[in-house]
Amino acid sequence: MNASKYLAELLGTFLLVFVGTMTIVAAGVMNAPFLVVVPLGFGFALLAAIFAVGDISGGHFNPAVTLAAALDRRLPLVDAVAYVVAQVVGAIGASAVVLVLTSQDVVRSTRNAHPAAVSDLQAFALEVILTALLLLVILTVTKRDPGHAPIAIPLTLVVIHLAGIPYSGASVNPARSLGPALVGGDLSQIWIYLTAPFLGGVIGWVFYRVFERDLI
Repeated sequence: MNASKYLAELLGTFLLVFVGTMTIVAAGVMNAPFLVVVPLGFGFALLAAIFAVGDISGGHFNPAVTLAAALDRRLPLVDAVAYVVAQVVGAIGASAVVLVLTSQDVVRSTRNAHPAAVSDLQAFALEVILTALLLLVILTVTKRDPGHAPIAIPLTLVVIHLAGIPYSGASVNPARSLGPALVGGDLSQIWIYLTAPFLGGVIGWVFYRVFERDLI
């Protein structure tokens, strides 16, 4: 057991969710362009988390990333479970701080949800696809070019938010979705964001293994 790794995952996820969701709040308060502020907020928050504690734990901050790492035998199962617990605690803690600073209605506004024009199935499919692409990038760059991983991964998250926010909310992270949903007291649609990223993570890992095998 390595407590420092688990604490790093907790703090990194806290940073990602707190800063990312506060940019949602800030965009509303300042009447700023949502589709610019929020993707950059989450991307730069991930960048900060990676530079702050990523070298300690590997910088997952996302249960779907941890699942893919475990499937690829980069992380023992016991550590993977502890990582996910730490990530969930970090996300809930982040939303709890937002609650103290604002209100439950504000926290509720930061949860992932899709618009009425988009069906549950469509949102689910998009979350699967976006997470698979994210995991393909993460697994590939951390293996082939780890020096550029701290930049490539946050930039990928920015692009994913730009593409997905209007349709699914662009979660690609079960912990990020669970924190605001629990603290905000609204679990509607949460099944999408607790299942689709895990399936996407598995698919992303499968594609990564296929491409890695071709390079051998």
